[in-house]
Amino acid sequence: MRVKICGIRRREDALLAIELGASALGFVFWPQSPRAVTAEQVREITRRLPPFVSTVGVFVNQPKAEVFDIAARAGVSTIQLHGDETAADYAGSTLPIIKALPVGPGFTASAVDGVPAAVTVLLDAHDPVRRGGTGRPIEWSVAAAVARRRPIVLSGGLTPDNIQTAIRTVRPYAIDVSSGVESGPGVKDESRLRALFAALSSIGVA
Repeated sequence: MRVKICGIRRREDALLAIELGASALGFVFWPQSPRAVTAEQVREITRRLPPFVSTVGVFVNQPKAEVFDIAARAGVSTIQLHGDETAADYAGSTLPIIKALPVGPGFTASAVDGVPAAVTVLLDAHDPVRRGGTGRPIEWSVAAAVARRRPIVLSGGLTPDNIQTAIRTVRPYAIDVSSGVESGPGVKDESRLRALFAALSSIGVA
């Protein structure tokens, strides 16, 4: 199972996450986020990473031209759309696309049916203001229903304490963890990162 650590702002956090077993790192380019970074900051991190690590740029309702410009300058390998954009807006992209869907009241598994098969679906807590990194888990039974239809990335309030239950319940293709391993927005806590990967290792998924 793939593990993405999101909201990276510091090179030391990126390197530790990779050392522990992360297969992807997420960088938030939405200016309103407390975890926001610039393309130049991320380039300094991505150009020194080991091979075979995926780097994901997270965007929220930003102009398409701006998204591709930042992605190119930062050197990220994947684009994650975390706003009201549709996957269709990015048809023909040369970079893989992840589309975040907010799971809130009234959300059903059929909501993913309109997302093209080539696009990876990420499920996160519904928050139209903060757009992620809320620390709130989603309804895992709903996520499990989606995961039976197609591979998903599970996000939303994942921590070292609940990650095993989340994985056993949902059986996602990948997990995306941000605030659950932080001491503050964009500052990863070494002990919590280590605890997360120890919990994953104990159930044989990292």
